[in-house]
Amino acid sequence: MAVSSTFSGAKLESLLVNSCSSSSAASLRAYFPCQQQMKAFYKPNRGRKGTVRRGGGLRCEVAQSEAALDGEKFDPSKASALSALEQLKTSAADRYTKERSSIVVIGLSVHTAPVEMREKLAIPEAEWPRAIGELCGLNHIEEAAVLSTCNRMEIYVVALSQHRGVKEVTEWMSKTSGIPVSEICEHRFLLYNKDSTQHLFEVSAGLDSLVLGEGQILAQVKQVVKVGQGVVGFGRNISGLFKHAITVGKRVRTETNIAAGAVSVSSAAVELALMKLPEPSHATARMLVIGAGKMGKLVIKHLVAKGCTKMVVVNRSEEKVAAMREEMKGVEIIYRPLTDMLACAAEADVVFTSTASETPLFLKEHVKDLPPVSSEVGALRLFIDISVPRNVGSCVTDVEGARVYNVDDLKEVVAANKEDRLRKAMEAQAIITEESKQFEAWRDSLETVPTIKKLRAYAERIRAAELEKCLSKMGEDIPKKTRRAVDDLSRGIVNKLLHGPMQHLRCDGSDSRTLNETLENMHALNRMFGLESDISLFEQKIRAKVEQSQK
Repeated sequence: MAVSSTFSGAKLESLLVNSCSSSSAASLRAYFPCQQQMKAFYKPNRGRKGTVRRGGGLRCEVAQSEAALDGEKFDPSKASALSALEQLKTSAADRYTKERSSIVVIGLSVHTAPVEMREKLAIPEAEWPRAIGELCGLNHIEEAAVLSTCNRMEIYVVALSQHRGVKEVTEWMSKTSGIPVSEICEHRFLLYNKDSTQHLFEVSAGLDSLVLGEGQILAQVKQVVKVGQGVVGFGRNISGLFKHAITVGKRVRTETNIAAGAVSVSSAAVELALMKLPEPSHATARMLVIGAGKMGKLVIKHLVAKGCTKMVVVNRSEEKVAAMREEMKGVEIIYRPLTDMLACAAEADVVFTSTASETPLFLKEHVKDLPPVSSEVGALRLFIDISVPRNVGSCVTDVEGARVYNVDDLKEVVAANKEDRLRKAMEAQAIITEESKQFEAWRDSLETVPTIKKLRAYAERIRAAELEKCLSKMGEDIPKKTRRAVDDLSRGIVNKLLHGPMQHLRCDGSDSRTLNETLENMHALNRMFGLESDISLFEQKIRAKVEQSQK
């Protein structure tokens, strides 16, 4: 069962130091089969009761017995009379075993934060594994993933405590970006559990995109899974969430018409440029595209679709440009190396930038000495920057004869065809609601996995021991065929006996059994067979976090 905790630093370590009380330690040793014993979960009441908040974790001095919780004086001499289980049940620490870990999204998007902030928070794809490692090193974060695109910076985590997890991640974002926590809090959005699932499914389906229904975001969600494979911290819950999001994105595009006629960021950039140019100059304006990656290639394709037959492409190497030239025969695509970038900009009327550079390619000092463009194109050199971080500094706007547009300015284009696709989005929402229920059912089923494993292991130990007794009584000269038949018989009996309990531990949405009923069955089996699933998991969580903090 997933466990939430709000212990951090020294508090975590204090749970795993050797007990000073031999009597209580002895009782706990019987309960926890670990080398380093957990400290007894009681201490004198200091006049403050443990309080639990629904959305977060526990905030208190840890009160341990019922007497302590009621404000009565705690008598250490009575501790040895309590069983380890009773002590644990009455401890505040036990409350963590009843609270499920939360999937949380801490994000900023084109809808909530300006590009100036998003570019500082942006994390390049190559840095995603490092970011996941650092996030999972935080006290209350178990799993993590980063979705960083030109329109959004979202961090998905499995948090042991919602409140403390959000606080730690926000502070980490502030530390890595240099943006004050207060400013991040002003623009961020927070979503928990089912809302987190719903949000990522909408993102993958293109419903949360600036350009409704655009397909590039699905490829970016796929990339999160690809990069996360094998990364410690990209765990079962988060990877399962993103994989399911990919399924949703594909299904929405297959079963609805949301992608029909949908524009991408790149096509919106081309539309914006044509909106700003005088109409008679559309066919004659000199186009320059800097960057021949996915976005740059899409810009070129959309320029060709709008009737452009000649353009200059600046890129590190000629290989990608040559491939595009081969693909788009009849279009004059001229390659220039990065060293010629300023010279090419001097001869262009419209400059599209879409590179992964983390520093601006154009600043005021680069642009102010460029020759003016003709009045036929409006006497303004247009810089259409669809990169995050931005390739064109905002200071370029101060240069006379230059205008800069970034991804946030594409809203003007998007508004024109958004209304039609909003109707199509209603169909997509029905699919997302259905898929969200399926994912939640899958996640619910994970609650009982430890009990299923322990019950099988328990039955297997008994089977193996009894089989050994039987075979020893039958003598040493038993034929292999007979030995195998007896072994198969014992396995068949165990599997048939376990079939009923296992069916009642499954909650995968395949039947009408509710999660509460399934969890009641799990707790009953834990008690009947002494599986102690909650406690061992709690211990493992605490030990893992302590070991992580000591590295």
